[in-house]
Amino acid sequence: IIYFDANLEEAGQIAELSAGTQELATRTGQGVPLFIGVDQEQGMVVRLPVGTLFPDAMAVGATGDTELAALRASITAEELTALGINLNYAPVADVNTDPNNPVIGIRSFGSDPDLVSDMALAEAGAYAEHGVVPVVKHFPGHGDTDVDSHTGLPVIDLPRDRWESEHLPPFRAAVEAGVDSIMTAHVLMPQLDDNEDGDPATLSPTIIGEILRGELGYDGVVTTDALNMEGVRQTHSDGEIAVRALEAGVDQLLMPADPATAVSAVRSAVDEGRLTEERVDESVLRVLTLKEKRGVLDTEPSDIDPEEAAAAVEVPEHEEAAQNVAEASVTLVRNEGDLLPLAEDTNVSVRGEGATTIEGGLADAGVGVTEAPADVVVVGTNGARGSAEQRALVESAREQGVPVVVVAQGGPYDLEAFPDVDAFIAVYSNVEVSLVAAAKVIAGQVNPSGTLPVDIPGADVEAGAGLRF
Repeated sequence: IIYFDANLEEAGQIAELSAGTQELATRTGQGVPLFIGVDQEQGMVVRLPVGTLFPDAMAVGATGDTELAALRASITAEELTALGINLNYAPVADVNTDPNNPVIGIRSFGSDPDLVSDMALAEAGAYAEHGVVPVVKHFPGHGDTDVDSHTGLPVIDLPRDRWESEHLPPFRAAVEAGVDSIMTAHVLMPQLDDNEDGDPATLSPTIIGEILRGELGYDGVVTTDALNMEGVRQTHSDGEIAVRALEAGVDQLLMPADPATAVSAVRSAVDEGRLTEERVDESVLRVLTLKEKRGVLDTEPSDIDPEEAAAAVEVPEHEEAAQNVAEASVTLVRNEGDLLPLAEDTNVSVRGEGATTIEGGLADAGVGVTEAPADVVVVGTNGARGSAEQRALVESAREQGVPVVVVAQGGPYDLEAFPDVDAFIAVYSNVEVSLVAAAKVIAGQVNPSGTLPVDIPGADVEAGAGLRF
């Protein structure tokens, strides 16, 4: 089972849903308890309407601290467990090397494969330690794409040596660490597998069977990315997709567009001898082995308590931890004339993305917030390179003849749109704790300690560095 927010209301209801599905699965006394999964990466990809909201992975990468990565995963796992959720489709191990990536971006820890490896392994280990199966995604790497695989098929035409040096390391590290599960990517990589059908990695016996299973030696559970995404539905019927995924070497078919069609196609493939029962049994055994390893086979519906779940997702220390991660991530990329921290008695006007939350944070820090006239204008942005409206907002602020501070809440690549802005802060997320952290830095309550986890043309500092007060 995979949960989405349309089915989720509050903690008690989610726990009851989990207990009920497990009760149905095991009602006969011979049934096998379920994996109940969710996409709770944190940041921009969350499905739960309850629980602690941490910044995105790129913010964690900016801290450079694997202990904070593990903390984010540990707290997330504790809350998932209380809700009866035992599998999380995280962490993201993609190395974001394309600033125009429309689907990964700040979901990635950064553009340095070593940094991504360290952070992904820290999170995967913390999830497993706290009873939640981690699914490392998306093999063989989704970070060098400019097409969203939800709506099309990305083509990554990288030579194998570049792929091995830039995108493989986090997955190789995951395999060597024996991670529970790895998710495939709906990407076409012609220099890894130039198959005549134009099949993406999810359906590729070369990429999944030969490289991941054979060369890297991975024998854990491989799951597809969602099979209702257009990136995998370009050349085959939905039934054929299910069969080809199993032929490629995967074990779990995630979200087929029509589950009944997928089941029928697999049954027919076995009946016809195209898939052997032994091949299917390999996957069944991997799944059952993992369930045994993580205690899922011992799950009792009564173990999931709605009252305990409600308390578990409202722990003040968890919110404090999220705030600490956000503050450690703030990166000061430009600070002309030592504009920041603001001098006392400075009046500030705030506009753009996240303005209300930033205003509140500044007011709490004792900064005077005004509509006009202001001594400094703070503008929140998120994807400004592709937004004429956001660029115009910054330009109109600069035309007032006062210093302008940009708070970039998506990728820090927004700096390319404002190379001469007076001050530029990257927080890599638009969650509340990140906006409050930005306000604290502007006010001087927090000294920025984050470093750029990606390269940005025109930045005063390169990846792995950041300015200080």
